[in-house]
Amino acid sequence: MPTVPPPSSPGPDRLSRRRLLRLGALAATTCLPCPALALQRASQPFERALSFSHVHTGERLSTVYWMQGRYLPGALQEINYLLRDYHTDDVQPIDPQLLDLVYALTKIAGWYDALHVLSAYRSPATNARLRLASASVAEHSLHMEGKAIDVRFVGGDLPMVRRCATALQWGGVGYYPWAAYVHLDTGPVRSW
Repeated sequence: MPTVPPPSSPGPDRLSRRRLLRLGALAATTCLPCPALALQRASQPFERALSFSHVHTGERLSTVYWMQGRYLPGALQEINYLLRDYHTDDVQPIDPQLLDLVYALTKIAGWYDALHVLSAYRSPATNARLRLASASVAEHSLHMEGKAIDVRFVGGDLPMVRRCATALQWGGVGYYPWAAYVHLDTGPVRSW
């Protein structure tokens, strides 16, 4: 397994006070009927956990990836492996900020089930092959940098997840209602 480099943010906690305030304002105005509860859940001071189920490999993972102000290297390695390019088995570090974005959305949405992963890291070879098959695959996809994920909130309110993700302005948000998934990334703020 590759070693996971430390996060490249100015501090160990990327879910900053400014982001928490934005989450609270977002929940109060657009997402949930109970904004105070949403903000409380989104700002848990001690740990952050995520659950994934990979649609293509059948693998599942539930793990605490951040605890008391620190990302946990072992948990990040497990996440990196689950979110690998399943076509080639290439593993790449996943951006911890992407995990924080997904975590924040699950808390705002009150989501406790596993997220169904369609795609996360893609090797350049896989991305090129997918690009030949579909014009919607970007040539310089953030998937190749471990900064993007395509997920389903099975049984959840996907339009609400899209609204929340867009309002956070944390990165890119793609909405694919016909395929029942959203694309989330930590690149420039944009939506489609």
